[in-house]
Amino acid sequence: MNLSSRQLRAFVALAQEKHFTKAAGRCHQTQPAFSALIRSLEDAAGVRLFDRTTRRVELTPEGHLFNESALRLLNDLEAVMGDIQDHVAKRKGSVAVAALPSLAAGWLPGIYARFHEQYPGVELHLHDALLVPCLDMVRLGSADIAVAAKGSDMSGLHTEPLCEDYFHLVCRDDHPLAQRDAVRLSELKGNAIIQLGKGSSIRQSLVRNAAFSSLDSFLEVDHLATVTGLVTAGLGISLLPSMTLFQFQHERIKVIPLAPRSRIKRSLYLIRRSDKSLSSAGRAFYELLLSQRGELARRNDFASAPGTIQGADTFPTFP
Repeated sequence: MNLSSRQLRAFVALAQEKHFTKAAGRCHQTQPAFSALIRSLEDAAGVRLFDRTTRRVELTPEGHLFNESALRLLNDLEAVMGDIQDHVAKRKGSVAVAALPSLAAGWLPGIYARFHEQYPGVELHLHDALLVPCLDMVRLGSADIAVAAKGSDMSGLHTEPLCEDYFHLVCRDDHPLAQRDAVRLSELKGNAIIQLGKGSSIRQSLVRNAAFSSLDSFLEVDHLATVTGLVTAGLGISLLPSMTLFQFQHERIKVIPLAPRSRIKRSLYLIRRSDKSLSSAGRAFYELLLSQRGELARRNDFASAPGTIQGADTFPTFP
């Protein structure tokens, strides 16, 4: 039986009004068109649903039985359509983002706060993870969007450029290079380099540069906070991109850009599945992230400009 919402609404209107003219007016139809709609419903049901007299219209026993189901179906349909409209209007919904730890801690909180203020009914999720887990979460559907670098395998994923994140030297304030306006990679030879693990997008961006491979690695750790502690203790120096440097706002730490010919960058992207549409809430969050590209470029260009030694009080943050 192929029922339409127009037939259900017409049936309920006639059951309540008990008058064809009044029910037709309530449904914004002419009486002949309304009568034809009721007949088509009864033909589909294979039974009379109304007893008609010259003065009154009454439900048959089968009509009473159908009335309960018709009301329930219409209520369910209205609830479903209302729920969809709430999602389209971003009054409901959810967004899950997988992001590299430095972005999840430094840049994204401000974006989350802005989005939550505008769409308080949308449920937000944030997964901070290294590069490969970020990409895997998007592939598996546990994250709608990833904010990350590209991996070796990007099959099934759509990428949108977000920003170029340039590397800097991080050293203690008494290091011989601490007062330089800019440094070349060749000047770092003989220094103990503190590196992040091989699964880090930071490490993967560095190893693509041949000049970096000639430097001396001293310690390899997994967390930026550990790098901060080791550099502060004078155990070595490190090379880190702009969007991690909020972690190094310490009075003993200096941040110095690399000279233009020694520049190393980490390219960051917005990543989603190429075969799956984002929800209305997901699309709104994605567009908000895209709208930040100009501001990110401005901040990263400022941070990478030679001529100013950056310390805890001067380095631009990413609210």
